[in-house]
Amino acid sequence: MKEFKPADRLSLVQEYYFSRKLKEVAALNAQGQDIISLAIGSPDQPPSQQTIDTLCQVANRPDAHGYQPTMGTPELRQAMAGFYKRIYGVELNPATEIQPLIGSKEGILHVTLAFVNPGEQVLVPNPGYPTYTSLSKILGAEVVNYELMADRQWQPDFEALEQMDLSRVKLLWTNYPNMPTGARAQRQTYERLVQFAQDHNIVVVNDNPYSLILNNQPLSLLQVDGAKDCCIEFNSMSKSHNMPGWRVGLCASNAQFIQWVLKIKSNIDSGTFRAIQLAAATAYDNSDEWHQMANIDTYARRRQVAEEILRTLQCQFDPSQVGMFLWARIPEQYADVEDLTEALLHQARVFITPGFIFGSAGARYIRISLCANEEKMTQALQRIKEWKNNK
Repeated sequence: MKEFKPADRLSLVQEYYFSRKLKEVAALNAQGQDIISLAIGSPDQPPSQQTIDTLCQVANRPDAHGYQPTMGTPELRQAMAGFYKRIYGVELNPATEIQPLIGSKEGILHVTLAFVNPGEQVLVPNPGYPTYTSLSKILGAEVVNYELMADRQWQPDFEALEQMDLSRVKLLWTNYPNMPTGARAQRQTYERLVQFAQDHNIVVVNDNPYSLILNNQPLSLLQVDGAKDCCIEFNSMSKSHNMPGWRVGLCASNAQFIQWVLKIKSNIDSGTFRAIQLAAATAYDNSDEWHQMANIDTYARRRQVAEEILRTLQCQFDPSQVGMFLWARIPEQYADVEDLTEALLHQARVFITPGFIFGSAGARYIRISLCANEEKMTQALQRIKEWKNNK
């Protein structure tokens, strides 16, 4: 039998950390360990009732099961435009300036394919979402990191960016409110990003799924004058609408950029199931009261417990951070972040994310997810306190 070999690109990446680690957690649970996961940002609460009702109603219709347009239904695109107008004050043409996505991760793939040739460069934040790096490598782009630092509130250092050789850079990836650090979006940062894009003919892509989570001042990069001409913004229903498994997101920009993304997307997949699209359109009309309960009140209660966990671990954190995670620096007594996270997993039976998966700048940090109910989080706190007392 002949020996088969995978494509060379597989050597450029590893299996996604959570894909690999969750198999280990599942094995521990199978042994009766009952691991409490505070690692993944997967909302544990359901969408609004009217969202679920619409899904069921449309799914029961005999005419709802055929192929759907890749560009999305008019109802969904109109709802997305209405959401941007209501939340951010941004006007978008639903017919030409919005492309529904199967989540932002798909958008990273399509935008990179649409704008970056193999061998060209992309600027990726460190620390940052690992998929910016992994998909760029898989597609043959060269990743160039720009550093985010705590003493700059995890905002880009534009002086350092200006000093780089930018001649081969096609995209700059940015993400505010920031994941993993929880740094808030700042109008000044957005204005500088638009100016940077204009000055260097680089497309800036802002990933914006966390702006409603523990945050009463949602911002969009597209609020800045001229941003739509040179920037792209992703948004997602996964976090803000408790719909991670539904895989509904959006890409917003000028009509030309959207057309290029659609050209790629239409050759890769088909439109999302009609019932999901129409239910998502319904979800965009959730009341302010629903968002206050789901995105502010619920996470605020859990955040109090998460902060107590960090204090118990003697970690340092910025209390002004927003979003559904807490980012914290570990004590100097640990030589390596996994000295802490592996001990928590195997001794305290609590799974917390080590910051190195987000880049070298996260090597001394951990990230706690708020996507576990208060009972589970309180139980995790008690386990960690017992572990600390028994060390």
